[in-house]
Amino acid sequence: MGTATALFVINQVYGCDGGPSATDAGFDVDAGMMVDAGAGEPLTGDEFIFDVQTHHVNPDGVWREGGGFEAALRTFPQSTCGEMDFVDCFDADHYVRELFVNSDTSVAVLSQVPAVPGNNPLETEEAAVTREIINRMADSERLLIHGIVVPDRGQEQLDGMQRLKEEQSVAAWKVYTQFGGWRLDDERIGIPFIEKARELDVKLVCAHKGLSTFGLDPAVSSADDIGVVAPMYPDVSFLVYHSGFETTIPEGPYDPSATQGVDTLVRAVLDNDIGKQGNVYAELGSTWRFVMTRPEAAAHVLGKLLLHLGEDRILWGTDSIWYGTPQDQISAFRAFEIPQSMQDQYGYPALTAQAKRKILGLNAAALYGVDVDETRRAISNDDFNRAKHAMRGDPSLRRPSRRDAGPRSRREFLRYLKVHEGSPG
Repeated sequence: MGTATALFVINQVYGCDGGPSATDAGFDVDAGMMVDAGAGEPLTGDEFIFDVQTHHVNPDGVWREGGGFEAALRTFPQSTCGEMDFVDCFDADHYVRELFVNSDTSVAVLSQVPAVPGNNPLETEEAAVTREIINRMADSERLLIHGIVVPDRGQEQLDGMQRLKEEQSVAAWKVYTQFGGWRLDDERIGIPFIEKARELDVKLVCAHKGLSTFGLDPAVSSADDIGVVAPMYPDVSFLVYHSGFETTIPEGPYDPSATQGVDTLVRAVLDNDIGKQGNVYAELGSTWRFVMTRPEAAAHVLGKLLLHLGEDRILWGTDSIWYGTPQDQISAFRAFEIPQSMQDQYGYPALTAQAKRKILGLNAAALYGVDVDETRRAISNDDFNRAKHAMRGDPSLRRPSRRDAGPRSRREFLRYLKVHEGSPG
């Protein structure tokens, strides 16, 4: 009922703020759902949810000696979980709880952040340990891992890809072109990296595009290099993480002259005739969370991606556990609809139940070779599912690890708005 209330209020504010009327707003909720726990069907579902972008850190790693990323972690909501050392809020234990117990996530990919190997908050070897623990508890493959590669550091990085495949069984490669300022179509850096991925027959390349935060250079955040390399390597799948989204760039109708934002990905696809059955995928990690409290922006982002890449080429990601449990993102996405007025005006397709099922998990399962039916059967009786059933019987176990309850009075609310520059989300 709390989620329904929040989404209902967002609808009302959306209608008052120059967007379509509240009756044509983004979330399929009504006033009755705020007082009737049994009326919240749009917020629930049985989809196979495959989160292709998740994170945790090793609080005891040598990376903490530098202090840079530790300061970044403090800006994320999960840092308020109540641990004496706030970095412990991002450890493997909290990751397991928030992702596999406190949310409906079925399968996930554990990723890393842009850092020099040996000084990463989560080394690939450490991610592999988390994977083995989770998959042993689940008695199925519920977690896969990325292999982080920093190609601009030279041949030793390319040579190390062989070891990551053979020793850590990575399912895909993760790169940050902004970290080091290079492009995928760079003949000295990007092309040799893609060639090595093909040689090793791990042909999923996950490239961070957009979200130029924490010192990343927005000048190399554009997804235009994706449009160059995707036709060159049709046997490689390019997963565009964050879909090029930038928090500082307002998302509206497609602008072919845009130099930042989701439009750079759309232009890369259109200018290179990649099409809806091509080898380019748009990923929603952090992107959906930033726009889900702004229905008009959310409708533009999803509408543009559906129109130009299609429902088979959009992937679910949440960037958990930076923001705590991803369940709020899941529930909001289930209830979201692209307003009919925006479909009529911009030609956006409807965000149908079928499209949601594909985006939430079926697309990623096909891409990563995960058997949905077999995994569902295994999940139905694993340790995580038993923990969920235990929570239903004991309400005291349901509370997520984050303990910040939000403003509880008019004074607290006004202070919250001031801190967040007038935005409620």
